Amino acid sequence: MFIENILTNTVMMSTPLMIGALAEVLVERTGVMNIAIEGTFLMGAWAGFVGAYITGSLTVGLLSAVLAGVLTGALYGYITVYLKQHQIVTGTAINILAPGLALYLYRVFFGIPLLPLQVELLPTIPIPFLSDLPVVGRAFFNQNILTYAAFALIAAGFWVLFKTRTGLVIRSAGANPEAVDAAGINVERVRFGTVIFACAMDGLAGAFYSIGFLGLFTENIIGGRGWIAFAICFLGNWNPIGVLVGSLVFGLADALSVVIRTSGVTMVPNEFVIAIPYILTIVATIARRRFNVPAYLGIPYVKEGR
Repeated sequence: MFIENILTNTVMMSTPLMIGALAEVLVERTGVMNIAIEGTFLMGAWAGFVGAYITGSLTVGLLSAVLAGVLTGALYGYITVYLKQHQIVTGTAINILAPGLALYLYRVFFGIPLLPLQVELLPTIPIPFLSDLPVVGRAFFNQNILTYAAFALIAAGFWVLFKTRTGLVIRSAGANPEAVDAAGINVERVRFGTVIFACAMDGLAGAFYSIGFLGLFTENIIGGRGWIAFAICFLGNWNPIGVLVGSLVFGLADALSVVIRTSGVTMVPNEFVIAIPYILTIVATIARRRFNVPAYLGIPYVKEGR
């Protein structure tokens, strides 16, 4: 039972990391470093909660989260891709803006409630027969729709990135944008479109925390998980398979921290337990010796003759 609970929580906690890290892989493959991922997670969490609470529909909540991600991505993409502004500075500004904006809009809609407002969580969807398997059944085949979507997106992301012409264009935009331009493909459109799509995924990942895990919204709900997804992209060497492995490892760290905090163990300080996933991020980054960084990552593309 203990192992089954750990495995179930591992898969659950890895869900938003898989979605967010895969989104980061796609956008960074085009040469854009989406530093705004943490803020986009938060705006998705806010929009998902507000949409679900006002309408009573979790589907509307998910769509609202995607829309929030699209709008955030449009802002970030326009500034960095078309205006050629510094990607790290722009992303940092959005990350600073997002908590204040989300809290302000939350109070515009709901004021300052005496008790936290809550919504129903996304229901788990057991897959017949498979969900009854020992140990792995509940972990992999009795989860909510976002968890199933995360695994499907990983598979689809790998196929698109390495088996299709679209994936070739995405990879080339970050490795050799001049060649993409010479082929008659607009590099800016490729990058901007990928930013929009990736941020839509980030919004969906953020919604997991508000309507898939906690059922409420606070300005600290993401708690740095966007940065962990960002790190997983690097540690997974910009590959969806690496994202899958890295997300499960960090999901395990998250699950263990939850188990330790709820088990009544007092020998380990609570602050250290909470910090376990972030400590793992630092250790894994230091331990990694080789990165296959896209050649033009973080470098705006300026067409010759402009």
